[in-house]
Amino acid sequence: MSNGSSSGSQLRTSTSSKTTFHFLAGLLSGLTSSVLLQPADLLKTRVQQSRQTASLLPTLRSILSSPHPIRSLWRGTLPSALRTGFGSALYFTSLNALRQTLAQTGAPIVLANPSNADSKGRGSSSALPKLSNTANLVTGAIARVAAGFVMMPVTVLKVRYESDYYAYRSLYGAARDIVRTEGVRGLFSGFGATAVRDAPYAGLYVVFYEQSKRHLSALFDSGHGIISLSASSPSINFISGAFAAGLATAITNPFDAVKTRLQLMPNKYGNMLRAVRLMVHEDGVRSLFGGLGLRMARKALSSALAWTVYEELILRAEKRWALKEGKLVI
Repeated sequence: MSNGSSSGSQLRTSTSSKTTFHFLAGLLSGLTSSVLLQPADLLKTRVQQSRQTASLLPTLRSILSSPHPIRSLWRGTLPSALRTGFGSALYFTSLNALRQTLAQTGAPIVLANPSNADSKGRGSSSALPKLSNTANLVTGAIARVAAGFVMMPVTVLKVRYESDYYAYRSLYGAARDIVRTEGVRGLFSGFGATAVRDAPYAGLYVVFYEQSKRHLSALFDSGHGIISLSASSPSINFISGAFAAGLATAITNPFDAVKTRLQLMPNKYGNMLRAVRLMVHEDGVRSLFGGLGLRMARKALSSALAWTVYEELILRAEKRWALKEGKLVI
């Protein structure tokens, strides 16, 4: 293979990436992570819902001592799968569209600095656009908030269904009760806190993720790594996804704790500022970090799984499309 401005194994960013394929790849990646990790999400909700912030082990023991422990651990899987699956599909589709649009402008402020790539020209382990930190931050935040707004009713249903504050027997019954008692507005409870959490989380995640991939690719390709990995290795994407999610989660967890209280008890907490004041007054600052360990673990695993599956599906599709269109540098 010959080298132009990139490695022979490096694909040019394809402007013909099919939107439908990005949607389906995001859907599959979201469904995979949500179903596998639903118990961790349920435990996080139970821990965060409690005054005096409940600890993990008593909460877990309580669930396991129930008549149907397995079913109890996966309670809320349907709304979680719908929310995460379609939310991921919308997020990845809009994120790709935003990044492709910015990349095509060619503006220096939105493109990755060539010095960030390693000496072999492998800037990352994907065929997606390589943008600057600022562009990654902005596109990640916009895409996540937009997807979060569309999926907000499902998110509220998921949190209410996972919580033991309510005795909902079906999603339809939960939706009907919320609309009857709180109006349609009730289906968007906590959106402000969710947006404030998701915008910085998603933006920081994309920045940390892309930076981690660049550094890991450079490390392994330079021969200093313990294991020899190619720049397209899923291992790099998985490790980068876990690292980025853990770090971004730790920074934004207070917003997640506030969001959970607002969605469970909107009449009591009212809005973000009132919720923060009440939580700190009644339960202490510790309540803002309730479920942090669980959320970090779940986000690290779910993001690593989702982004690895998504990146691999897109990379394989890009290779096929490039071969068909004669865009693979040989």
